Amino acid sequence: MGLAPHVDSYYAASALPAPVRPPLAGRVDADVCVVGGGIAGCSTALHLAERGYSVALLEERRVGWGASGRSGAQAIQGVACGQHELERLVGPADARRIFDVTAEGLALLRARIARHGIRCDWRDGQLQVALKARQDRELREELRMLAERYDYRSMRIVERDELPAMLGTQRYTLGLLDAAGGHLHPLNYTLGLAAAAEAAGTRIHESTRALSWERAGGRIVVQTPQGDVHCRHVALCGNAYLGSAAPALARKVMAVGTYIIATEPLGADRAQQVLPSGVAVTDSNWVLDYFRLAADTRLLFGGRVSYSGLDARNTAAATRQRMLAVFPQLADVKIAHAWGGYVDITVNRAPHFGRLEPDVYFLQGFSGHGIALTGIAGALLAEAIAGSAERFDVFGRIPHRDFPGGRALRRPALVLAMLWYRLRDLL
Repeated sequence: MGLAPHVDSYYAASALPAPVRPPLAGRVDADVCVVGGGIAGCSTALHLAERGYSVALLEERRVGWGASGRSGAQAIQGVACGQHELERLVGPADARRIFDVTAEGLALLRARIARHGIRCDWRDGQLQVALKARQDRELREELRMLAERYDYRSMRIVERDELPAMLGTQRYTLGLLDAAGGHLHPLNYTLGLAAAAEAAGTRIHESTRALSWERAGGRIVVQTPQGDVHCRHVALCGNAYLGSAAPALARKVMAVGTYIIATEPLGADRAQQVLPSGVAVTDSNWVLDYFRLAADTRLLFGGRVSYSGLDARNTAAATRQRMLAVFPQLADVKIAHAWGGYVDITVNRAPHFGRLEPDVYFLQGFSGHGIALTGIAGALLAEAIAGSAERFDVFGRIPHRDFPGGRALRRPALVLAMLWYRLRDLL
């Protein structure tokens, strides 16, 4: 398999140098084979290698090629379905345990950046904003619930009259600021994790697709085009890209297209006018807008999704129109980069962790909350392999249904369902 470059994006254009890892050839023996070179896979490999396990990591393309290296890059507490839904799914006690893990994920993210010297332009602060009275009430209720029932104290309400000091727009009515959240360069962060995992002893093979796995002689054999990994445990971290390596998992997730644009550099003065606080921002709609400033003063703006799986040809123009609805003062600014890719969502938008067999583990279904959650998920998976599975198994108790409609109709059914949520954004 030839070397597949990273998707043409602002992140790829500004990525730090990284080695090209050779494809797997012949037989490799390891304690654990990790499939997938995104944040979840690199985190799993790093934690296992630090525990003394021998680890082989297989990546079909390049480290950080998928969602980990081209996302909106906002580090957010919690899970995508929200705590009320999570409490309905697993009960208050387990919902609290899961939330605590996600909050720990934010602290772990910062600690890794510091410990391993990862140059990824980390910046503090994540702001969720409302556009209408209903969303105002929902943000106030979220703050109350997280403070009183979850003892999460890093958030505060930003009233409407305070918002202009943080955002150069009149579009929003209220904000909920999390000082523990933040944003970063996701590809450089993923590359930094991979380098840390290698320094701890992990062998990384790029341009190597995991085709399937089987048992042979008391070991698991993970088959690739040019060789095999013989191991005791398998960690499947390829999410929407696993395919034939784990067909049973494909029924539980759907690959959804997301799109981001990056402006040309605004310059320090104009960037200060557009986003003086420098925080990452996401709105409260179902089909949401999210944006932040890059280290070189570009505005990065995402705001479109494709539930049909089709990438419209006017991605840059359509996303730019959404940007101008928020920042009309940028009408004269050129778009320098536009790109897209898939994230994996579940029916209930809760993460999907578990085992296919006692020694074959998986992580998937982050549903847009991957920057912090994937990292701590890798730590939990490593704990489980090492014999302490309590925290991993809490996530495994979240019930997950197949997407309805079978292979032929599951995507059209999702498109119809999403029309309701888009209409609700307008109410």
